Amino acid sequence: MLKYMVLSLATLTLPAMAQENLQFDAAVLETCLDKAGQDEKPDRESCIGLASDQCMESDIGQTTMGMSLCLDREREVWDAKLNESYQTLMAYAVSNDVDMEELGSAAEKQVPFLQKMQRNWISYRDAACQFERSQWGGGTGGGPSEMHCLMVLTARQYLWLQQYLNEGA
Repeated sequence: MLKYMVLSLATLTLPAMAQENLQFDAAVLETCLDKAGQDEKPDRESCIGLASDQCMESDIGQTTMGMSLCLDREREVWDAKLNESYQTLMAYAVSNDVDMEELGSAAEKQVPFLQKMQRNWISYRDAACQFERSQWGGGTGGGPSEMHCLMVLTARQYLWLQQYLNEGA
């Protein structure tokens, strides 16, 4: 009985220990994005996955749980960038809507479409990544596969919104 209790306790603490030993460097993404931004034809999508790939080269990163953690860490970085871009783009949309209203324009307001687009994108992302996980038939690769999907789609959405900001919204 004691053996099973110790084993259970070890299993519960393993994720926390894995996160502590994870070798994840978000600066890899920033360096790549900065470099890509200097190119005549920037390929920012080539930056997606660089930090998680590097993380997965570590011992803990080569386990199923480690892969998921590395991918999720990178997803968190992209998600923070996405949220910042969304808020900035929303501020532009609000300002544009006010300006157009003051001019007496009949143009459709941007804010509701931006909100609808982002809500629909979240639904799409979640469904697409759940479908991706389902391809593994309950196998252990499902978790990393879903995390990879979430990371890639979040990064692409950030890059999509960033295009509007780069063009002056």
